[in-house]
Amino acid sequence: MSQITSIEQQQKDKTRCSVYIDGAFYCGLKIEVAVKYRLKPGMSVEKSRIDEIQLENEKLQAVEKAMNHLSATLKTRKQMSDFLARNGYTGAVVDYVLQKLESYGYIDDFAYCRAYADSVKGKGRAAIRAALIKRGAAREAIDAALEGREESEEEARAVACKYMRGKAPTRENMYRAVRHLISRGYDYDTAKRAVELPDEDGE
Repeated sequence: MSQITSIEQQQKDKTRCSVYIDGAFYCGLKIEVAVKYRLKPGMSVEKSRIDEIQLENEKLQAVEKAMNHLSATLKTRKQMSDFLARNGYTGAVVDYVLQKLESYGYIDDFAYCRAYADSVKGKGRAAIRAALIKRGAAREAIDAALEGREESEEEARAVACKYMRGKAPTRENMYRAVRHLISRGYDYDTAKRAVELPDEDGE
């Protein structure tokens, strides 16, 4: 059995305290966690029990950090998982935080995908899909968010007009405009209509 020899408020973070066991620093805890478990100098403890308390402390701290990270923009489940891992949290803590955030409705890949798709202008479905995959969104969420989403010919035409600005309306430049639209994720038929490219037979 070990003994808590001192509990000191940390100077850099007044919400945390340092716990010393048998005269040596053992771990840092949120003050509210130390209070919850009534930790105090002179108390006899098993180090394994302090480890359990520290794990709960890490979970609490990780949820708080995740909430702060979410305050700027929505995040996919993978983005949040990667963020927590980069901050040194273990897999068990990361899983706990993700489950909490999902139960609160703060992480929802489908909502993220739908919001992203609605906010992006001047890009076709393929480009939006690629961007969402890069952000780590779940494939089923991407499929659901893009299901039934029509390519915007009006947006494609605006992109084509911008590309053609200052260029002669030659057939070669028009084909280049179509390729430019395809590179931005529009399908060929939408790109062709947006540029008003004539059929191959000239009709």
